[in-house]
Amino acid sequence: MSVTFRRIGAAAIVELDNPPVNAIGLTTREGLQAVLDRLASEEGLQRVILTGAGRTFAAGGDAREFDGPAVAPHLNDIVNQIEASEIPWIAAINGVALGGGCELALACRYRIAKPGAQIGLPEVGLGIVPGSGGTQRLPRLIGMTAALEMIPTGKPVTAERAEQLGLIDGISDDPMEVALHLDEGSLELALPVRDMPRPEPRPEKVAEARALAARKMAQQIAPQRAIDLIEATATRPFPEGLREERDCFLTLRSGEQARALRHIFFAERAAKAPDWIKADPLPIDHIAVVGGGTMGAGIAYTLLNARLKVTLLEMDKEGVARAQDNVAKIISQSLERGLISDAEAQERRARFVASAEYSAVAACSLAIEAAFESMEVKREVFGKLEAAMAPDAILATNTSYLDLDEIAETVAEPSRVLGLHFFAPAHIMKLLEIVKGDKTSEAALATGFALARKLRKIPVLSGVCDGFIGNRILARYREAADTVFMDASTPWEVDEAMVNFGYAMGPYEAQDLSGLDIAFANRRRQDATRDPNRRYIPIADRMVELGKLGRKTGAGWYRYPGGNGKVEDPIVADLALEEAHFAKITRTEYSEEEIRDRLLLAMINEAADILHEGIAASARDIDLVTVFGYGFPRWRGGLMHFADTWGVPDIVARLLELEQEDPVVWKPSPLLLSCAEQGKTLAAV
Repeated sequence: MSVTFRRIGAAAIVELDNPPVNAIGLTTREGLQAVLDRLASEEGLQRVILTGAGRTFAAGGDAREFDGPAVAPHLNDIVNQIEASEIPWIAAINGVALGGGCELALACRYRIAKPGAQIGLPEVGLGIVPGSGGTQRLPRLIGMTAALEMIPTGKPVTAERAEQLGLIDGISDDPMEVALHLDEGSLELALPVRDMPRPEPRPEKVAEARALAARKMAQQIAPQRAIDLIEATATRPFPEGLREERDCFLTLRSGEQARALRHIFFAERAAKAPDWIKADPLPIDHIAVVGGGTMGAGIAYTLLNARLKVTLLEMDKEGVARAQDNVAKIISQSLERGLISDAEAQERRARFVASAEYSAVAACSLAIEAAFESMEVKREVFGKLEAAMAPDAILATNTSYLDLDEIAETVAEPSRVLGLHFFAPAHIMKLLEIVKGDKTSEAALATGFALARKLRKIPVLSGVCDGFIGNRILARYREAADTVFMDASTPWEVDEAMVNFGYAMGPYEAQDLSGLDIAFANRRRQDATRDPNRRYIPIADRMVELGKLGRKTGAGWYRYPGGNGKVEDPIVADLALEEAHFAKITRTEYSEEEIRDRLLLAMINEAADILHEGIAASARDIDLVTVFGYGFPRWRGGLMHFADTWGVPDIVARLLELEQEDPVVWKPSPLLLSCAEQGKTLAAV
């Protein structure tokens, strides 16, 4: 049963029991309604204690039900009945209480939580607002300012902070014991939240919350609607507020943003090793990292955060010193930001060693190479690792573009080799591409997925191709942007179109951040194999020749005077005019819609080819890569989910039009043509 009922003297114990997180689905709601119906016949009952089985109180509603119609009994009705009950309810919050779990607790007269328990209303992360009174009760209980800090951001608070705010009445290692023995006087004095005074208006805090939501969750509907509902609690009667909240919840949950956010929510939770991998992973307590630059240091710190021992290898004493300094800086920054304590910082330092001797990694079961992007360097590193480590140790490369199979041939047993492509900054970005070579063993892959789990990364399996999944799509994105720039636009118009679509920054500002020299080096690597029939845009090469490498030189696609904000650079716009003249191209003008559509169609077409070639296993995996690695707006569900929302037939029709313009770059993917012919979505592939 999802809800159990038992008596201890004058107390009834109601336990939510729906593993693994006590989600409040239909069976749980039916169980709670059955308890409420039963209470009238229970004699001598003085209190009802609500708690959760295991280590969770309740982690919210079951989002799997949100795609269908709301089915009675509804949680909002149950919450209202609990609050109106003549027998007082007490919430014994034994663990996480989120969403509907928090709303159930708010309906109780008294709330006791375990130390460290997380309590909050994170519904905006799924494109909805609380639907069972959260926006109406929380401001009355803790004030409008604190409610505005919690609900529109979706951020939960710890039990300790909740007690400070007045969200809970106490903290105990044994909330159930406290609830059983709570004196009657305390219960009698505890008002139902609905009977508490309206919160004081805080127009300045409302304005701050709106500005924060507009900046952090741009173009998302739910945060602003949540602020509307919270703001209205100062003037609107409680029953009216509940009705307005419920209507808003039901409207939003059927909208495109909520569907997209649910899609990426479930895709993230389903990211794991494929079922066909049967091998056991190697133990990964001690890991070697080769290369102590920005990426290598970030990888090392990520491993340290997972309580792993790390030995970082560099070429010489100077390299060792730089690596030590790079890792120390990340530890210090985390300490300054309050992400770790002094003791935790010291503990990380104790598990980290940097060395120039490959013999130092002899005991490691896994090595992650993050050295310079050169095949010669990779071969040298893998040869040294093979000589120093055990014959069954796993050898991984963090390469972004180089051929994994060619790297694997460096060692006697290529099955030991796989790709572990981290994203910069490695200790912050959640995505990890796990790259399978032609000879990569199941044990190596199992070890890669086990590492991702330890690091709390989102793993996506990729096959071998230039750029794997993410960088291959990124290269096509940039190529399309450069073509639009040369033929009809400016970098800032392209960037504006993509920011308005939902990206945090456009392709040119993003390239300024990473450095134009990185993409330049990659283009030089591709020179020998580039299709001579494929149009090449030389503007970025000229930028590098001019020393305009991005933020680090004070000028790239934009200028950065004094290291402050970016400004448009007319010299860059003139380069497009010159190159168009040399290429005998008559420039035109594209609308923002045309710019956006061309870049999105280019990415979708490339992604469809990646799926068609088997480089990616599913459209869902491509969605994860684009959202968590490349800034595709989460609230659009990822590139392929967005493509299905747009409609494959419309996408194919548009690509066929563009194919008349350039039959090489705009040739529709066979997969898109097949889906359009069969009436299938990309998600169904």
